[in-house]
Parts: sequence; C-alpha cells; structure tokens
Amino acid sequence: MSIPRRTIAALLALSLATPSLGQSASDAVDPFIGTGGEGHTFPGAVAPFGMVQLSPDTDTSHVIRDSYKWAAGYRYTDPTIQGFSHTHFSGAGHSDLGDFLVMPVAGDKVVLEPGDPAKPGSGYRSRFDHKDEVSKPGYYAVTLSDPGIRAEMTAGTRIGVHRYAFPVGKAAHLLIDLRSSLYNYPGKILWSSLRLNSDGTITGARETRGWAPGRKLYFAMRFSASLTDHAFVSTEKDVPYKGFQGPGRGSDALAEKSGRALVARLDFGALDKPLEVKVAISSVDEAGATANLDSEPGDFDTVRAKTKAAWDKALGVLDIDAPTPMKTNVATALYHALLAPSVAGDADGRYRGPDDQVHQAKDFTFRSTFSLWDTFRAEHPLLTLVQPEKTNSDIVRSLLASRRYSPDGILPVWQFQGRETWTMIGYHAVPVIADAYLKGVGGFDAKEALDAMVASASYAPYGGLGDYMKLGYVAIDREPEAASKTVEYAYDDWTIARMARAMGRKDIADAFDKRGANWRNSFDAKTGFVRARKSDGAFRVPFDPTAINYGSDYTEGNAWQYSWFVPQDQAGLVRAMGGDKASVTKLDAMFDYDNSKLDYSHAEDIAGLIGQYIHGNEPSHHVAYLYNYAGAPWRTQARLTQIVASQYKPTPDGLSGNDDLGQMSAWLVFTALGFYPVTPGSLEYVIGRPFVKRAALALPGGKKFIVVANGLDDAHPYVGSVSLNGRPLARGYIRHAEIMAGGELRFTMQAQPNKAWATAAGDRPFSSSTAR
Repeated sequence: MSIPRRTIAALLALSLATPSLGQSASDAVDPFIGTGGEGHTFPGAVAPFGMVQLSPDTDTSHVIRDSYKWAAGYRYTDPTIQGFSHTHFSGAGHSDLGDFLVMPVAGDKVVLEPGDPAKPGSGYRSRFDHKDEVSKPGYYAVTLSDPGIRAEMTAGTRIGVHRYAFPVGKAAHLLIDLRSSLYNYPGKILWSSLRLNSDGTITGARETRGWAPGRKLYFAMRFSASLTDHAFVSTEKDVPYKGFQGPGRGSDALAEKSGRALVARLDFGALDKPLEVKVAISSVDEAGATANLDSEPGDFDTVRAKTKAAWDKALGVLDIDAPTPMKTNVATALYHALLAPSVAGDADGRYRGPDDQVHQAKDFTFRSTFSLWDTFRAEHPLLTLVQPEKTNSDIVRSLLASRRYSPDGILPVWQFQGRETWTMIGYHAVPVIADAYLKGVGGFDAKEALDAMVASASYAPYGGLGDYMKLGYVAIDREPEAASKTVEYAYDDWTIARMARAMGRKDIADAFDKRGANWRNSFDAKTGFVRARKSDGAFRVPFDPTAINYGSDYTEGNAWQYSWFVPQDQAGLVRAMGGDKASVTKLDAMFDYDNSKLDYSHAEDIAGLIGQYIHGNEPSHHVAYLYNYAGAPWRTQARLTQIVASQYKPTPDGLSGNDDLGQMSAWLVFTALGFYPVTPGSLEYVIGRPFVKRAALALPGGKKFIVVANGLDDAHPYVGSVSLNGRPLARGYIRHAEIMAGGELRFTMQAQPNKAWATAAGDRPFSSSTAR
C-alpha cells in the first residue's frame, strides 16, 4: 500500500496551518528571528531548557575560519539543508555541537556524502523553500525539495522526534552521519560508534576534540517501522589532528591521535505512513540515552502536544498587550531566554562533570550551557522573575556541583554539557549566585556557595588574579585584556561582599568590599577612561580609546565601552568623570561618535553600533541606563527608543548581534517592561521607559505585577510620571521586593521630556557599595 499524494498534501497543510486549539502564549513567537544576520539562533524544535535542540543544519562544510556565521548550524539565507542534528547553541558567538545528524533519503540511490552546498544534487543534502517552512516553539517542519519528503520535528526535555512523509512508492531510507559537526575540521571526531540492538534500537556515541575538548555524547534511536536492511560504513580515513588551538586548556593533548567517523544507512522499504524516529541523548552512556528515550513515552503528536503545553505555561507567565511587531519581538525574546541553561543530566539524575566523570544529582536537575560573561547581566535576573524557584535553585546547585568536581576547584566560566571551555573572562557565576541568594532563591547550601565564590575569586593562576590580589589590578604586561578583567573582577568581588554581609560574614564582606573598589586602580582621570596598567604602575601607551583588538587591553570592546563598567559604584564613576554634566556629555559623545573612519571588520562580535555604543555585544548593555545616575533619565528614555528601533525587528535579521544564550533577548524583555537590572546584586531595577501598552507578570501565590503605559505611542516616547500601586513614584528605580509583592507600575507617557522626574540625588538608582 502506498501513500496517496493527497496524504502528503494534507500533512503539509496541517503543519503550515495555525493550531486549531486557538491562540496561546506560544503563538506569538517567531523562532526565525535571529536566524539571519548575526543573531546565531536556530529555528528547530526544543522544549523549555531542553537537552535536545533538534534543528536543521544548512551548511556544515566550512572550515573553522569561516564558520562564525554558522554557529547555530542554520543560516536563513542558505538554499540547502544537509540534515537535522540534535544539539545546538542559541545565539552563541562560538560553536560546537551539531551532534548525530539525520537525513531522510527517498528512492533506490543512496549517496553517503553530503555534497557541496554550491552544487545541489551532488550529495544527500537537499534544497528547500522558506514558504514550506514552519517554526513554532517545540515544532519545526520543512519540505525537502529534492527527495520530495515532508520533514517534521518536535522535542521533549531529553528527546527529539522526527516525522518523515516519503513520496508514494519510493523506498524510504535514513542516513545517520557521525562525521558531521558544527565548527568542523579534519580530525575533530576522535572516535565514533554505532550498534544495532536486538530490539531494533540503534545506539551510538562519539567523542569530539572541539571547543570543549574530550566531549563525549551518546544516543539511542527507535523507529515506528522495522528495518529491511542497513549498513554501517566507515568512510573516513584516519586523519591527523592538526592541533587546532581552541580556547580550552589542553586542547592539543590529543594532537597525535587520529579521527575516524561513521555513517549509517538505514532502509525501510516503501512505507504506507510517515516514519517516526525518536532519539534521546546522554553525556553519560548508551544506557543513559536509552533510559532517557523511555522516560518520555508517546508518539510524535503526543510529544508535540506536551511540549506545546510546556511552552504555553512558560511563556504565559508574561501577558503582553502591544502592537503586533513589538509583541512578536518581546514574546520571541522571552522564548529565546528560556532555552538555556539547558538540562544536561539524565532522567535518573546522572551527569558527566567537568572532571569527565559520572556523578549523581540528588533532588535537583543538573544543567549546563552557561555563557556566564553574557548572561549574568540580564538573562539570569530575568529567570528569577519568570521561572519557578526550583529552576533557579537547580541552576545554582548545578554551578556548585560543577565546582565540586572541577579539577581547578572554581566555578564554571563558559561550560556546556558539563565541560569547561575557559572562554571569556571574569568569575561571573559569582553574581548569578549572589543575586539569586539575595532575591530569596533557596534550596542550596549558602555556606558552600560563598566558599565557592571566594575560592573562584582567589585562584591565582586564573586570568591574572595573582597580580589583581597583590597590586589591585591585572597587569597588562603579564596578562592580556587586563583593563576589562580588572573592572569585571571588581564587580564580581562586590557581589561576594553583598552576599557575605547578608550571611553575617563581616570578615569576607569587608575584604571583598575593598576589592570591589579596585576599578579605581584602572581609571585614568586624565583621559576619563578605564585603561590597562603595567606591573610598574604606568598606564600602557600608546592609547587609543576606539581600538578593538582581540587579546589586547580589552575583551571584545574598547575603552569607550569598558569605562562605564562600574555597576557597583556608578555614583563614584560619575564623580570620577567630573560630575553629572560631564558624564552626560561623555555618554552623548559615546552614542554620537562618528565611526566613518574606523574599521571593525576584523572583530566578529562587534555589531549593532550606535557610535561607540555596541548593542550587539554585552559590555554596552547597561550603558543607556546610566544617564539616570547622572540626573538625566529623559536621556535614557531617548537612547532606549533609539536602540529598540534600530536593533530589534520581527524578521530573520532582527537581532543586531549574537543572542548569546538569551542575553540580547533578556535585555529587550526588561526594557520593554520599563526597567532593567543594571546592577545584579543590588535588588533594584533602573526605570527606563516601557515599549508595551500593558504587561502582566504572573508571580508565585497567584499574584501579578502589572505594567501599564498610558498614552504610549511613537509620538509619546517620554515618561511624564510614574506611580506604584496608585502612589506617585519620584525615584528612578524599583525594588525587587516591590515587584514580587505584586501590584501595578503605571507610566504616563508624553511627547516631551519631563526633566524634573527622578533627578534629585535621593531619587537616583542604587549606585554605591552601601546597601539601601
């Protein structure tokens, strides 16, 4: 019996149609936002914080030097799909993953090579058309034009499910390509394995020496139809490893070994109904992957419905009333913010730690994918508002568990699937833990947490910390990016002091409060910029505040961006800059800077420039809010209008820079609501201006925090007045406790600035190391 053509047409129509259950929270989301330009997001199927991200890979053929634009595996402008792999990062500036690629093939001829993206038909990859694509939270579908196959994807927490409708009368095949990877290069696959078990389950594994060296991943796969034949083929000769200098320490340890990878051809004959393929992964072992497969029963439609319900619940915590483009932007931003930190532990609680050993999580779910240099700023503060306490407690417990088994005894820096990459700077797990603790997140050992924070801030071999502890700054002649590291360490130290003081540990609090003032040691009063100093105390020369060179004085930025990074003592910075007027003038100079004679083409992460403000990268993210600290909140409101209009669109190229595991998105969610966490750990949010007419944030205990913007439209972008629970609010900040108590924050918007609101010294946001 063959599949009638009308059946395939009906499946296509069903997947393209709006769900019949009516509008829900997930229907406002467009996962294609950020899949073009520099957003680096993926459109595939994933559950909230899911271990599996089942998504199409449009081009995995690039050598590593050209792979930046394909960091998420998919790029909207590409014309072909190589296949569908099960692991992806959302918006990262670096990449790896793309594990266990699956591709359906129809007919008698089965080619084992993917072919050249520039030559459609040269391999098993296929052309596709965006008009046949559908992407919704937890669901993705596309028609593969060359074989005429309709492909659908959904995902649970630890599983991905494929559904393929093959052409009538043609033999159905699947390829499993263990050679394919994101950021690929010769010898990246150290080893791989495939096994057909007696019950028809296929299991396998591979180890890669990529961004996180020595990363092992396992899978288990089952089918809705029986195999008629199969072949496991080693098509790759031993390839000498070229010793790629990745960011991970010890990335050359396996340089003398060689890589071999496998491809599987699975035959099913002519099918009379779509083929379903259910896949689970595990970082522990094949048995763990099989158990994960069993932990989420049900067919494609069952899993899809369950995941849609999970997304509706997660996204439904924020109900937004805004014009459609803004509602789509904000809803999608919230969606992107709920993809990581992803589950990395098996259903039985086992997980692989940074020591490459298997451990057991007790009473919590182990999570990973921590892009902490990016996400400490707004992503994690957003999660404390929109996710249950259990989620945030699991995040902290996962950070502590990773430190417990870290060979270096410190908290994660940039970790995924339990493996450390040592990417970026700072010890930014510290403010994540401190902010969570101070906001009342429990379920973890606070003493262990504080000990871990202090240990991370005291590990002399890391990032110039030896000099930092001795000199009060990181010395540029002994450590690159010293100016950035000094100011970021100082902020992290201040959050340690905040948590220690709340715990009654005055000794620790006093010591780290003192370290929190170390930003002053890198501030040059003559130029008004944070600068790198040498071990002899002199500032390094020559000095160009616009220069962006990786590995030099600053991290993915320059003096213009980093001179504003003193969130723990913004009042002190305003004074150091010369006072209110001088600070406002310098902020304006930053936004209005003429870049026409500058060339930043060498700096991949420098995108979304407004003068020297760089919204596409994180060091700038708090800067528009700093006018509030200098008594000019209306200037913040004007800059936010400028940023939102130019940096976010409901289109594939709608993100100006990498979403960075939700940070770009979290910035928009907060900003749209009218406030932003400039200083995580302060328990305050700086008020900006709202971009939605009304928003209701669901809180524990059935409470709601409602934001209303009276008179909001393009002609009325300024805040005239603010009230909290019906009482005038003269200050330019709102407290965390006031949000969690529920109530209403009401803005009255107007056409012209109100230069009297929130300008007095006592009405300005938190800006010193003294708690309110």
